[in-house]
Amino acid sequence: MESPNQSINQEFIFSAFPYSWEGSVICFVPLLFIYTFIVFGNLVIITVVQLNAHLHTPMYFFISALSFLEIWYTTSTIPKMLTSLLSEKKSISLNGCLLQMYFFHSTGISEVCLLTAMAFDRYLAICSPLHYPTIMTPRLCVQLTLSCCVCGFITPLPEIAWISTLPFCGSNHLQHIFCDFLPVLRLACTDPQAIVMIQVVDIVHAVEIIIAVMLIFLSYVGIVPVILRIQSADGRRKAFSTCVSHLTVFLLFFGSVALMYLRFSATYSLFWDTVIALAFAVLSPFFNPIIYSLRNKEIKEAIKKHWGQAKIFFHKTKDLK
Repeated sequence: MESPNQSINQEFIFSAFPYSWEGSVICFVPLLFIYTFIVFGNLVIITVVQLNAHLHTPMYFFISALSFLEIWYTTSTIPKMLTSLLSEKKSISLNGCLLQMYFFHSTGISEVCLLTAMAFDRYLAICSPLHYPTIMTPRLCVQLTLSCCVCGFITPLPEIAWISTLPFCGSNHLQHIFCDFLPVLRLACTDPQAIVMIQVVDIVHAVEIIIAVMLIFLSYVGIVPVILRIQSADGRRKAFSTCVSHLTVFLLFFGSVALMYLRFSATYSLFWDTVIALAFAVLSPFFNPIIYSLRNKEIKEAIKKHWGQAKIFFHKTKDLK
């Protein structure tokens, strides 16, 4: 028989945010700047890739798809962080929490799958350049991207559905900056099933991460020897430069994700939990547009071209007035 207070908690209160007005404003301003930059930077990449015919290649198709996912990945958490910083209560409803967890993990898993598909694309481009155009067709690119999204949006459903059935009693203070599986599960009424499911969630996340890392690692095991066998230094540099951006994003994202989800029974302090969460939920998406634009000559040139055209257009509009 359920105790009377087991269904009382229909909202959670985030405990990791500063409660002083000064501390909240100090956190709010840089977070708002980062979120604006993420959305604007990724929209620029998507637009530039769409407007330039010479960028209509598999690599840039995947980059623009990743940029699209990054916008929704950050939108699932950062706007709520911003409102929580300025709110006195800093709360989220149970349904809102479940939705946030679902969209955060579905877009995150989709990104993991897409980064794996991008490693496969780089492997084919460098190791099988003659067969690459016939294998990596526009149709296959679309199929791979859709498969990544389908995988991402289906995988978290069982966990979310199960968590939605749990009773939450006692404290409703969530020791985190957004809703995530383990912090929420710790607030469920303690029973043997919940403890077992926490371990199952740990294992599921570990398997997802390890499989993706192994596939990407195997791709680069094949890529590196081929690059080293290229005779000209310019050829080696060009081949390696196409992989650097992908590898950098991979290391940034997976490094912080592994710290959070490959710890099993290990626990961190609230401070380090918050730092690690910020690393993969905020900082990694912040650096991605920089990595894919500043390190990519073709995207930089395309941005300069369209920026120049935009300035000429505005000057002409101003003169007409």
